[in-house]
Amino acid sequence: MKVLVIGANGQVGKHIVEKLKGTEHEPVAMVRDTNQIPQFEEQGVKTVLGDLEGDFESAFYGIDSVIFAAGSGPNTGADKTILIDQEGAIKAMHLSTFYGVRRFMMLSSVGADRPHLGTDDMKHYLYAKHRADEHLKSTDLNYTIVRPGILTNDAGNGKVEIAEHLSEIGEIPREDVAHSIVHLLDVPAVEYKSYDLVSGEQKIDQLFRT
Repeated sequence: MKVLVIGANGQVGKHIVEKLKGTEHEPVAMVRDTNQIPQFEEQGVKTVLGDLEGDFESAFYGIDSVIFAAGSGPNTGADKTILIDQEGAIKAMHLSTFYGVRRFMMLSSVGADRPHLGTDDMKHYLYAKHRADEHLKSTDLNYTIVRPGILTNDAGNGKVEIAEHLSEIGEIPREDVAHSIVHLLDVPAVEYKSYDLVSGEQKIDQLFRT
């Protein structure tokens, strides 16, 4: 499958592109600026230009699956967060439906399923993620939502804890988040479901395999 990675230049997005290269899928990196293209071309990865605050319809031509890994970040102002994390994601869903995309993987955030519990400085971010996630659930897209815990830049160890709801939220390396999303892309058991994800003892490559 051709997999469009929206947010490919982000910290998790770069790992997702790298992990996809090791599978039978073909990653297509969506980037906002032309100066972001060479790093992917050097890896032999196709790129497309698209801006979540503008037009990015052409990025969907010939795409089979989408991984939405874009985000404004929790420290961004509310206006930018709504434009990227909420409205940008919703527009990506509409385009995915229009172009017959088979699978939509959403990189969300811990707490997005209960944004009212977030701290005051995080509520706008969590509510934007929440609204995007809820909109995805209302579409006909074959989705999976992944809500990782506190992200770190540690090297991944290929082990996580995953459940529809976790009572305690810990940390997780960005590399392991990317590994998990790429693995779950091909797992029928997680379709139309949402999960919390943190570091743990379950091997990613064996998650939900029977």
